[in-house]
Amino acid sequence: MQNKSVFDKLGGQANVDAAVVKFYEKVLSDPSVSHYFKNTDMKKQTEMQQKFLGMAFGGPNHYTGRDMKAGHAGLGITTAAFDTIVKHLGNTLKEMGVPAEVIAEAAAVAETTRADIVEIK
Repeated sequence: MQNKSVFDKLGGQANVDAAVVKFYEKVLSDPSVSHYFKNTDMKKQTEMQQKFLGMAFGGPNHYTGRDMKAGHAGLGITTAAFDTIVKHLGNTLKEMGVPAEVIAEAAAVAETTRADIVEIK
């Protein structure tokens, strides 16, 4: 398991896809961050996030969306909001039975996007 990617440790694309669906259920139910998605086509957003996380976690690259900086420009995402989103990702993976060390690896991948996403410190 040591040399496997996060993608492989999560069980592949089907599990990444399921995690993204559950993750957005949490995000959209959280008033502290749900407003960031009020004008978002969530079907498209979910599909793009599934492809992005599959690629970011070390799976095949099927992501064709904008880079993180362009995709989040002008949204005014705060440090607290980013932290909440990462927390929801971690809780989703925990509920799916993912081991803590793999959740930490997934969070570390998410952390690499912080500088491009957060606009308000």
